[in-house]
Amino acid sequence: MLSDAQWADLEPLVEACRPKAKTPPQDLRRTLSAILWRHQNGAKWRAIPEELGPWWRAAQIFIRWSRAGVWERLLHLVQERGVQLGMVFLDGTNVRAHQKAAGAAKRGICSRARRW
Repeated sequence: MLSDAQWADLEPLVEACRPKAKTPPQDLRRTLSAILWRHQNGAKWRAIPEELGPWWRAAQIFIRWSRAGVWERLLHLVQERGVQLGMVFLDGTNVRAHQKAAGAAKRGICSRARRW
């Protein structure tokens, strides 16, 4: 997914932002390609193709880095250095909420609740 030129631009920025651990992530380029694939396609983590590595590794890295603020730091570095990543839009009409999240009143319940 990531070309050699894209990875050459992105690798030093990722290394500068990622948390340092006892052992570095295995095959970071492939894992980041899996994360990008998942977000471009809107698929579930388990739908990541096998050639991009185990789905759980991509999900684990994404969640850990989200909590650690790595993605925000990486975005700021990319913007400062002027690296061209393309544009991404999120259309709110494609984000579905559960029917109970709509705020409608439940059927069969009066406005006043009876106490026993």
